[in-house]
Amino acid sequence: MRILVVCSGNALNFNFEKHQAFIYDQVEALKQVNDTLQFDYFFIKGKGLTGYLSCLNALEQQLDSQMYHCIHAHVAVAGLLANLQRKVPVVTTFHGSDIVVPVLRGVSSLVDWLSHRTIYITQPLVEKAIFTDHRKRVVVPCGVDFELFRPRPKQQSRQHMGLLPHKRYVLFSSNFATAVKNYPLAKQAIGLLHDDSVELLELKNYSRQEVAILMTAVDAALMTSFWEGSPQFVKEALACNCPVVSTDVGDVRTVIQSIQGCYITTYDPVDVADKLRLVLNNPQPIKAREHIPQFDSRLIAQQINAVYQQL
Repeated sequence: MRILVVCSGNALNFNFEKHQAFIYDQVEALKQVNDTLQFDYFFIKGKGLTGYLSCLNALEQQLDSQMYHCIHAHVAVAGLLANLQRKVPVVTTFHGSDIVVPVLRGVSSLVDWLSHRTIYITQPLVEKAIFTDHRKRVVVPCGVDFELFRPRPKQQSRQHMGLLPHKRYVLFSSNFATAVKNYPLAKQAIGLLHDDSVELLELKNYSRQEVAILMTAVDAALMTSFWEGSPQFVKEALACNCPVVSTDVGDVRTVIQSIQGCYITTYDPVDVADKLRLVLNNPQPIKAREHIPQFDSRLIAQQINAVYQQL
């Protein structure tokens, strides 16, 4: 069975494993659970609706050059592009922004109607959608590579990443320039700690392996986003037994609600600082990994494989 993965390739110095890590991890897990699956990739070069749709001719050329059993498109606009051809059945995964952002919600409804199968990464996204066809819809979160994201000795990880042993580090969920991640709130909260030993780290220019080690080197993971779907950052931190402080976005509350030592915060910087202080002053390591076995990428891959087989 040959599958064409369609997703954005617009990032500067685009690297699939780095910039589309959640898709890369899913494909690698799928190869492990079903070695008869073969994957090719179509990376969209162009931004906005018109930029995406301008790639239709190139997509059709690739479909003419190779026989595919299905296309797996990630996010609604990629799904719309994929569905403009009707020769190959399309599976579309909705990742969050395509449902949460009002201007994209109508596009998502059209894509849901056109696609042969649809995947939503959380149930709340289904409830926010204008239209979903329950006969072809399934809820499957993005998985976590539990072999890569695992607990490690903190001091060894700090030495590997060049971090100082006496400092306390808080890992921000993205690069500081990504507006939706709300870096100003994180910066303000760190300032309210009035503690020079605490440093906020930007998640930028790291390989996947380095991110996994970094999550075992820091003292807390912080997400202050305005919105998310089912953030990989949170799940990967938990798989490393890294405490999480997050705003109430996506499915984070559901994921961390039973994990002692992790906290949901409001958008009040004082509240964020208070929650961070609780984490940083807690000498006991948390046991988060054992609470999230359902996100093992191999289990997720089995569910995605079942969707493919339905075609």
